[in-house]
Amino acid sequence: MPELPEVETVLRGLEQRALGCRITGVEILNAGVITGQPAHLREHLIGRGIAALRRKGKALAVYLATNGATQGDCLLIRLGMTGQVVVIRRDAPLLPHTHVRMVLNDGPNEIRFRDSRRFGRLRYCTREDLEKVFGSLGPDALDVTEKEFRDALRRRGAIKGWLLNQRMLAGLGNIYADESLFEARIHPQTQADRVSERGARALLRAVRRVLRQAVALQGTSFRDYIDIEGRPGNFLPKLRVYQKTGKPCPRCKAPIRRITVCGRSSHFCPRCQRRTRRPRANTNSR
Repeated sequence: MPELPEVETVLRGLEQRALGCRITGVEILNAGVITGQPAHLREHLIGRGIAALRRKGKALAVYLATNGATQGDCLLIRLGMTGQVVVIRRDAPLLPHTHVRMVLNDGPNEIRFRDSRRFGRLRYCTREDLEKVFGSLGPDALDVTEKEFRDALRRRGAIKGWLLNQRMLAGLGNIYADESLFEARIHPQTQADRVSERGARALLRAVRRVLRQAVALQGTSFRDYIDIEGRPGNFLPKLRVYQKTGKPCPRCKAPIRRITVCGRSSHFCPRCQRRTRRPRANTNSR
């Protein structure tokens, strides 16, 4: 499932291949991936330039311009589980599960949106719509401050579930949550509000380090994710615990374990990531 590094890679690819281009044609092959009326989306895209791109968490906003001026409205792209955005020649074979085509500058290239499982979505957003969407998300995992991070940690529930909650911290999914917890030596079932100050700082450093390395390597590809040029990401060989059940821990050689936390598979080292049971603070004390 595309997470922050994969969406950031798509953003950077669109900046290189489509920024400044004008959308001169839109073909919607499957209206099921459109939030709102397909005709409304086409109406607001055709003739508009791609003025800028912005990401928060896993959501990608493509800002639109008319005659070089933008009103703050945008095309909002969510990749879902298997969504792909590529810039490709218009005469290239149309692959299965291609749902939307957007011609650039009446030229030889177009943007295509593919999604085999159809959980991804395209949506036209006004400035106000986008503010509501982004406002519903927690701080971006790459931009969050230490204070924001520690303040958000003050809630009950497993730390793994907290990392996956986009209203708390935007951008992490199963892959990078597992990798960050391993890096910080924190058990995925540790209660978020019982993580020590030292542990919180270690986890924030781990999140930043893992995400930045994954962005530098264009994300992780197992099957569906590809970048704007159709190439897989290069972070897969760097994974240390995710989907490594039974394999030796890269630090201590203990077998990696898999458990379910908050309904999601979680991979960890039982020796490096011991579950501590720190007493809960007495909130009634004066």
